[in-house]
Amino acid sequence: MLRSVITGTGCYIPPSVQSNRDFANHVFYSDLQEPLGISPEVVVEKFKQITGIEERRYTTDDLTASDIGSIAAKNAFINSGTDPEEIDQIIVAHNFGNVLKHTIQMDAVPSLASHIKHLLGIRNPNCIAYDILFGCPGWVQGLIQADAFFKAGLAKKALVIGTETLSRVIDMYDRDSMIFSDGAGAAVLEYKEVGDSGPGMLGVSAQTHSLEEVDYINMGMSYYPGSDPRVRYIKMKGRKVYEYAMKYVPAAMKDCLDKSAVDIKDLKKVFIHQANEKMDEGIIKRMYQLYGISKPPEHIMPMSIHWLGNSSVATIPTLYDLVRNQKVDDHQLSPGDVILFASVGAGMNINAVCYRY
Repeated sequence: MLRSVITGTGCYIPPSVQSNRDFANHVFYSDLQEPLGISPEVVVEKFKQITGIEERRYTTDDLTASDIGSIAAKNAFINSGTDPEEIDQIIVAHNFGNVLKHTIQMDAVPSLASHIKHLLGIRNPNCIAYDILFGCPGWVQGLIQADAFFKAGLAKKALVIGTETLSRVIDMYDRDSMIFSDGAGAAVLEYKEVGDSGPGMLGVSAQTHSLEEVDYINMGMSYYPGSDPRVRYIKMKGRKVYEYAMKYVPAAMKDCLDKSAVDIKDLKKVFIHQANEKMDEGIIKRMYQLYGISKPPEHIMPMSIHWLGNSSVATIPTLYDLVRNQKVDDHQLSPGDVILFASVGAGMNINAVCYRY
């Protein structure tokens, strides 16, 4: 039996730590460009209670999304022992391209995948490099696409990367700016012969809702009064995103497990997009309720949002790499463990991948 197997992972965690204290002197405004009327200290504390975020990471001024993506990729190659020249596809998930520090212009020509192939020094012209724009679920969608190309006989080895420098597209006057961070994660995926109970991807699920949901996460002008409307930043309708995620993501996760013929009691870990602690906990709880189970098992969901924030496409591959390398307390993986990758984000898009470790 042939399956798509993750043979190595790597990540890049930026060195600059931005704690909640660093936002305590900010003046936050509403979408009506009016002061919130609440002290910054209270805003920050309420933010922590809702999201669970205490710190986030920003990369150094001289590094772009393609730079940090290439660092994560090199770490994945080292971890997998794969010769980069053997890679058939480089799939790079992102949302904003390369954004230079102190600018707001997004550079995605050439593609980040082409930039990263160049930085990796891969000469093989049959290594096809392309980008995915799929919101925060982009890296998971990269796994789904690589698996599809493998099954079509068009590739055997792929490098799937999620990389983002969100610190360069945030509006500092918007309290939601505290959510976002920078980072990169990567995985080498290979189509390999395995036994019936061997490792690899077991099933997938994905959906896009783009009617009234299309602008739940969008680009908009700063909340600061008198701001230039031509300069736009990432914006989010937080309540709408939360309600959407709670309604659709648990069902997509269940659909993925059911397609994979996996009993919910055999699920060992859920690697969910690190968007909001309360939301992620609610999604997991609702998924188990769909199976008639009132309370999820203890230690089912590793989290990194408390100290890494939300780095969009990079959250899941980074967290997975940390757990694989036993760098997250109370979480480890053993051969044969069934895990679930799941994400939600702009589009609005959701997806899930069931995987046996």
